[in-house]
Amino acid sequence: MTASVFFLAFFGIAAVWFGIVVFRTHSMVRSALALLFAQTAIGAMFLVMQAEFLGVLQIMMMATEMSVMAIFMVMFMMDPGGLGAMEMTHQKRLSVWAGAIGLVGAAAIVGLADWGLAGSGGQVPSAGRQVELLGLELLGRSMFVFESAGLTILTAMVAATMVAITPPLKGGKNGT
Repeated sequence: MTASVFFLAFFGIAAVWFGIVVFRTHSMVRSALALLFAQTAIGAMFLVMQAEFLGVLQIMMMATEMSVMAIFMVMFMMDPGGLGAMEMTHQKRLSVWAGAIGLVGAAAIVGLADWGLAGSGGQVPSAGRQVELLGLELLGRSMFVFESAGLTILTAMVAATMVAITPPLKGGKNGT
């Protein structure tokens, strides 16, 4: 077993473990941090697979996103530390069934999919060429979709902030 396979397995197991921890904690902040660690482990998996662009992008995006999410949870939640009796999971039976069906579906896709050149022993492009192809895809036909999604997310963040800000009352404490 090579070092890259070892680290790929290590970060994969870490991602799954922290994904489980997300739903096992009673604190929204700890849940956000566990999700950050899970997504960082996935970014590390990209780095191990020599997809440096995707790995760094994954880690940077998730660090920013989870930090903002944790800050907003501390600001607006009644019990962000999870000190009270709060249940983080809902509809447990349905969730278990949905997860099991998703697992079987994902395993079926992995086993039955035609993986093209990689599955038939053909030549796989180098890591640099893969990043170049990804850039061409993102800046080509998918650019409008990504830019639209980014603008929509930015608009939602600004709108959520504006809704959360209480305007000052005119004329004193009781508005008279």
